[in-house]
Amino acid sequence: MAKADGLDVDGMIEKLLEVKGSRPGRMVALPEKDVKALCLKAREIFMSQPTLLELEAPIKIVGDIHGQYFDLLRLFDYGGFPPKANYLFLGDYVDRGKQSLETICLLLAYKVKYPENFFLLRGNHESAAINRIYGFYDECKRRYSIKLWRTFTDCFNCLPVAAIVDEKIFCMHGGLSPELHDMDQIRRVQRPTDVPDAGILCDLLWSDPERVRK
Repeated sequence: MAKADGLDVDGMIEKLLEVKGSRPGRMVALPEKDVKALCLKAREIFMSQPTLLELEAPIKIVGDIHGQYFDLLRLFDYGGFPPKANYLFLGDYVDRGKQSLETICLLLAYKVKYPENFFLLRGNHESAAINRIYGFYDECKRRYSIKLWRTFTDCFNCLPVAAIVDEKIFCMHGGLSPELHDMDQIRRVQRPTDVPDAGILCDLLWSDPERVRK
């Protein structure tokens, strides 16, 4: 799968990892056509896998990255670069940090290279309405084009939204939904889709647990 559909995934990963060990903030310049091809291939893989992933341990589960590319590299240093470990990321790869493009490109490249060992869920920032405001749109526009941002949006609209590990650990970016009664409701979520303003998909990506005081 290293050169799927003319896409040199190994070459992209190698280039993205060249900055490892250098000063934080150093950028990686990938050709726009390669980034687009990466998005299209990752989208194809997301659509071939379920909306509700059913995974097995051992697997490392990782929270928000938000464009902090050098934190992501340190995380892999600590946990093992794929395929030394299996990973499930819970979303929010872009926005806020200064290197959303490097972050999402490395994650998508690993997804394409190791589709059965590396998993990405959708966070509430993998939504055009949100990342249009919080930095990713501006980064795409400045470094590439608005057209490429739209390609990312189409890819994000196909991400899975929840995972179950070993039939007992329920993973999602946000929290539970009062409308969620069985797992088949998640399996029936149709993709590609934007994030609606209400309902199960919205809650899985947006609702945060609260400590209830009696």
